[in-house]
Amino acid sequence: MVRATNAVASHRRKKRLFKLAKGFVGDRKNHLRLTSGAVMRAMAYNYAHRKQKKRDFRSLWIMRLNAAARINGISYSKFIYGLKKAQCELDRKVLADMAIRDPGSFAAIVGFAKEALA
Repeated sequence: MVRATNAVASHRRKKRLFKLAKGFVGDRKNHLRLTSGAVMRAMAYNYAHRKQKKRDFRSLWIMRLNAAARINGISYSKFIYGLKKAQCELDRKVLADMAIRDPGSFAAIVGFAKEALA
């Protein structure tokens, strides 16, 4: 009787792994044992950095808002507190974009926040 090797499935598994390792340098792209570890590590970093990206962008928006708010004579924390008191629904992403693209309307929003604080 012929020995069953499950060759189709193992080839498919290897092919999938090597496809994920496309662009890797050296033996990490074409040696199964090295490729396996490299791909696992890359996927772990990929997962972690997708989360990190969200934190990085929020941090960027806060820095931009702080700079723009200080130009308009108010600190970031007071600006955000004023917006909360005024029940403004704009988020940091939109506010940061507005501060860059449309400083006039951002100044109006800062005035709105200052009124809520007074």
